[in-house]
Amino acid sequence: MSGVLVLDRRQTAAALEPSAVLDAVGRALVAVAREEVSVPPRIAALTPSGLLGAMPGYVSGLGLAAKLVTVTADPGHPGRSFHRGLVVLFDEHDGRPLALVDAEALTEVRTAASATRSALALAARPGLGRVTVVGTGAQARAQVALLAAVRPEAEVVVAGRDPVRVGETAALFPGARAAPGIENAVRAADVVFCCTGATAPVVRREWLSPGVHVSSVGGSHGPELDPGTVRDSALFAEWTGAATSPPPAGAHELQELPPGRPVTLLGSVLAGDHPGRDGDTGALTVFKSTGHAALDVAAVRVAYDMARARGLGVRVDL
Repeated sequence: MSGVLVLDRRQTAAALEPSAVLDAVGRALVAVAREEVSVPPRIAALTPSGLLGAMPGYVSGLGLAAKLVTVTADPGHPGRSFHRGLVVLFDEHDGRPLALVDAEALTEVRTAASATRSALALAARPGLGRVTVVGTGAQARAQVALLAAVRPEAEVVVAGRDPVRVGETAALFPGARAAPGIENAVRAADVVFCCTGATAPVVRREWLSPGVHVSSVGGSHGPELDPGTVRDSALFAEWTGAATSPPPAGAHELQELPPGRPVTLLGSVLAGDHPGRDGDTGALTVFKSTGHAALDVAAVRVAYDMARARGLGVRVDL
């Protein structure tokens, strides 16, 4: 079939089948850890109101893709931001553009998938146990929706600042509860997903019980986790730049770590090259996500394959 397959936001979301994205993202994380990807450093053009970032990547067996995304402040909601853009999938052999999809929907799902992958690999309890999702924005909703699709047996609680939005987010997971406050919800959790636009920590060390796993995917504008949590946890990330690159490419929480402090790549755990928690059920573990172009490649490949199979989208000659 000729032409570029174009998917709008609704069609992109429909084509991102959760279990397929979870599997593809796992493959991409392993490829990153084994240095089987080609992903140059992110670049961005800055404007008075935000930035335009460009993130190309190649993952053997998954494909070649590039994401263009804008990040701008939401003037109606201080502290929140808009993320809008496009992802293009190319034929890795002859360079033809194959698909053009919505970056916002894709980024939400692939980020939730990487956070979920980390929890499944590093949580002390099989099946995740008691899960708290902190946040009520688009990423938190994507996280709750993904958990509902791939781990419907989990015990899920949603916490945030706005009770109405907390209830709306919790409704995406049948049987989930809306928590009256963040601290109590975190104190009761075995796994914590932080999905916020925080500029200051929303989770503190004293709230975390022994053996808790934390997946932190927000905090583009500041740290979601306090220094005590970082100090006392075994640290995991998608790529080494999460600790060695300055924000926004790197993570706020992982800057200026003590010399020799290890940050293990999640893909090494998924590949069986690193033991992860290594049987220590009392240890704290933290996965700090900053995003990675290899994950975009994985997700857009799923979207393209699923859209073709289901007859989604329109074809355009470009």
